[in-house]
Amino acid sequence: MNKNILFVTVDQFRGECFVSGDEQKSWPIKTPALASLAKQGMHFTRHYSQASPCAPGRASLYTGMYQMNHRVVANGTPLDHSFDNLALVLRRSGYEPALFGYTDQSVDPRVTTGPDDPRLETYEGVLPGFDCILNLTRGHEPWLSWLESFDVDTSRGVISMLATEHKRPAHLSVSSFMTNEFLDWHKNQENPWCAHLSYLRPHPPYSAAGDFSTMYVGDELPQPIEVGEDIHPLHQALLGIESAAAPSEHEKLRRLRSQYFGMISEIDAQLGRAFEALKERGDWDNTIVIVTSDHGEMLGDHGLKEKMGYWDQAFHVPCIIRDPELQAAQGTKVEQFTENIDLLPTVCELIGAETPHQCDGYSLVPFLNSESPARWRTAATWEFDWSAFFIDSTPGASWNRRLTAMSLVTLRTDTHALVQMADGTSMCFDLATDPHWKTKETNTDMVLKLSQELHAWRMQHNRHGFTGFLVEDGGVGRWPIEVAWRS
Repeated sequence: MNKNILFVTVDQFRGECFVSGDEQKSWPIKTPALASLAKQGMHFTRHYSQASPCAPGRASLYTGMYQMNHRVVANGTPLDHSFDNLALVLRRSGYEPALFGYTDQSVDPRVTTGPDDPRLETYEGVLPGFDCILNLTRGHEPWLSWLESFDVDTSRGVISMLATEHKRPAHLSVSSFMTNEFLDWHKNQENPWCAHLSYLRPHPPYSAAGDFSTMYVGDELPQPIEVGEDIHPLHQALLGIESAAAPSEHEKLRRLRSQYFGMISEIDAQLGRAFEALKERGDWDNTIVIVTSDHGEMLGDHGLKEKMGYWDQAFHVPCIIRDPELQAAQGTKVEQFTENIDLLPTVCELIGAETPHQCDGYSLVPFLNSESPARWRTAATWEFDWSAFFIDSTPGASWNRRLTAMSLVTLRTDTHALVQMADGTSMCFDLATDPHWKTKETNTDMVLKLSQELHAWRMQHNRHGFTGFLVEDGGVGRWPIEVAWRS
């Protein structure tokens, strides 16, 4: 343990909204701090989240597991207490991982004291292993109390305060407050430290702070992809949900987009403050920095906003990694498919910790060493489950087996995307001829090939906690960390 670690998540950060290079001309969003970080590290340009919304996406990020294995399918689905995670790995390695923000991981009810346990009141639990230095869950009470010291009326609650950030100076934003708290904490750190900065923005409500709210007109990027004619019933259903449907009026959609872009630029400015503080204290050249997101944002494409469905836009996220000791690939890009489940194995290798046996991902360190892994995935996969909308809320209700059909998995290759529904139906798109995922592929041979590939992916990544170990001769094979560290 000799390096500091700064692990940053920017909530709902669509991948195309950060580019490092000539692409900036077509995606003109100002992110100088992230661009500078990418020049000193590595930008993974085709990086994907494994699930949405927040809790499922973060469960994959923190455990290194696909959703089909950790089974956190909604905001509020408990995270199995038996799973290892990023914070626990760091703690076993000698760090005291500090959390600023939130992790959205619900408590396993089997470790609670019963229905009256306060941990069962909200899904916004803190991932086991973190020291929560700044808790920005539920009512955001620390931020609201701080605002009151500036004579700001906070009586209307946190949602109203987030929705009106454009009416207040940027230095009073929730992102600025969180950065301030991190900087105050950082001043007192002497030993190698680890901090997780979990920014809420650019999450809805769409309101950028202060001058960032007027930084963009809203029409800078290509106009949203229109809704196709032959759409799936799930797509049709999402269009009927107020929280998922994008505004149909151009002016309202333009404002949504402009505020979203402004929030991204503000987060970049906050990260710039953090990076400069690390440099001033002499920590920059001894700090691993990782920046990513829990999922993307539809931003009006296909008539939708936020992060539901099966499309690329809801799951493609940025990923930048900088390790000051690994300079061979400094300032380069990786165009292979990488996933959020790769980040836990990557951190493990960077700090010399053993990778938990549960992990489905692969370390990205070979890329950081400017090496080409002997084997690497040829597609990205992600999952979406909407069964939570249909759970019987009656206390003690029996399990409804029909819920198991309310999910999907997407396999996205260089040329095609296959969307397999749990009810047995599927869709396939030829991305070379239809990059907007609107016209279904009719080549049955290609659909069969992709279906076989997806089937093989699922078979090869079934949960494997105890596989590779046999109970004989005192135990042979790999001893799972999950057993060793709890003994």
